[in-house]
Amino acid sequence: MPSRSPGEQRSHLELVTIYEICRILGASLDIGRTFRSALNVLTAHLDLPRAMIVTPAEDGGTLQVHSSVGLTREQAQRGRWAVGEGVVGRVYATGMPVVVPDIGQVAEFVDRTGAFGPLADDERMLAFIVVPLKSDGAVSGVLATQRVVKGGARLTEDQRLLTMVATLLAQALMLHETVREEHRRLQQESMRMQKALQRVQPRSRFTLDNVVGDSAPMQQVFLEVQQAAPSRATVLLRGESGTGKEAIARAIHFLSPRKDAPFIKVNCAALTESLLESELFGHEKGAFTGAAGERKGRFELAHGGTLFLDEIGDISPAFQAKLLRVLQEREFERVGGSKPVKVDVRLICATNRDLEKMVQRGEYRADLYYRINVVSIFLPPLRERRADIPALVTHFLERFNKENRRKLRITNEAMEVLASCYWPGNVRELENCVERTATMVQGEVIRDLAFPCRQNRCLTQTLHFIDKADAVAPAGPRPGADTGSGTGQPAGGASRPAPGGWNPAPKEPALPVEAVEEADAGVTTIGPTVHVRPPGERAGSGTPPQGERERLIWAMEQCGWVQAKAARLLRVTPRQLGYALLKHRIEVRKF
Repeated sequence: MPSRSPGEQRSHLELVTIYEICRILGASLDIGRTFRSALNVLTAHLDLPRAMIVTPAEDGGTLQVHSSVGLTREQAQRGRWAVGEGVVGRVYATGMPVVVPDIGQVAEFVDRTGAFGPLADDERMLAFIVVPLKSDGAVSGVLATQRVVKGGARLTEDQRLLTMVATLLAQALMLHETVREEHRRLQQESMRMQKALQRVQPRSRFTLDNVVGDSAPMQQVFLEVQQAAPSRATVLLRGESGTGKEAIARAIHFLSPRKDAPFIKVNCAALTESLLESELFGHEKGAFTGAAGERKGRFELAHGGTLFLDEIGDISPAFQAKLLRVLQEREFERVGGSKPVKVDVRLICATNRDLEKMVQRGEYRADLYYRINVVSIFLPPLRERRADIPALVTHFLERFNKENRRKLRITNEAMEVLASCYWPGNVRELENCVERTATMVQGEVIRDLAFPCRQNRCLTQTLHFIDKADAVAPAGPRPGADTGSGTGQPAGGASRPAPGGWNPAPKEPALPVEAVEEADAGVTTIGPTVHVRPPGERAGSGTPPQGERERLIWAMEQCGWVQAKAARLLRVTPRQLGYALLKHRIEVRKF
């Protein structure tokens, strides 16, 4: 077969290059991967040291490196040009190709990447060829390559081949943008239809035995419980104290295939390390003083059923290692024994502590955290599901009447008092309040005046109420200022003080979204114009926090969550303070 001439070899090489690039671009819509593969073929076939594709950045005002070959990651990240800047910016702005035979002789050449410029000890002449990516007359980017100029190098042929490659790249880029826009449009249409269906179709209501909750947060919890219950996965219940974690754990057990097996619960915070080990794993006869006989642990008693470990975040680091082995192997040894005991137990853990921060501080083993944090269910505090308070109060009152053979009922005004409280102790505190009031009330009706908070005798208030004695505030109200109460009543809420100094806060209509947006746009920045000392500090020895949200919370705590006094403290109007609280989503505590 006769050998080819240099011209024929060049034409064959160009044909093979175009074929390979077409095959690569047609194989996938992932232009990040296909563009790099196309540049690799281009630089390998044409013996180019480096090449790059430059496209507009997301802001639209600058150009950046999209894909490159022969550039480091740092060099590619530095590659940013303004439209019209340098050779790259001019080609993108005009849509006309540019060939620079020697970059050292052209002042317009701007190398933002630091990779295309000549080296100090390099005497070779470097050419720079830039062609636009054009499709339907619109420029979507540029293709830039570098060529080492040798004897007989024909840059015009390189420009012609690069123009054909740039056309293929532009078509692939336009197809990618079309597909992406269509995908975004379909997603938006799907979301719009889902929202429309949610408005038309009634929301499914989930229920659990012995658990009261019809609000949206609790319905989400019920849904997660019903999804997790049939499996054998370990469940971690998260939430504040008193939110009903044990009731949820019991519901998971009775919804699972293990409902006929034992449900064993252990409070890990109530036992020392040695007692907890004996309680969970059992002990052999004579294992320690007082071990008169063999005793099975809670793991053995829960065999085939469910073991509920409450306050799992309070166990010691030494016992964490022992518990980790049991969770991994599902076997253990009794205290004082050497024979392994295998068990089949479904584990449910609960905690009110921040395990992630404990892991960061080294107080909790990360491997144990990953073992128990398989399915996490977060129980909302009572203040975030106030819609459930009437149903909870009715449930507790019915149970009290049944146990004590009474026929108590509660008025709407009394229910409003309960619904407006902060409830730091959550459902447990609400249950205690209902039972205490029902026990001490005279007659068959519980009215609003029957609650201890109406006579300033609420003991829980002292645990979560900041003393106002050290707060520096004007003694009397300014002309036209609102005089709120300890319940955090907003400006303009004029209600008659009740006996004992307690002033109930009337229900406020929720502000529409437009009002909140106006508040976000026009709210006055809260600044420390006066210095107020925190409780326990001497005058002049403290400054408010720097952040606006932290400063708001600090001022509200200083003034006992009375908005009028906090507004005077921050030298703003009560209306501005109310907008600021809405903007930062700060819930006013009500006692």
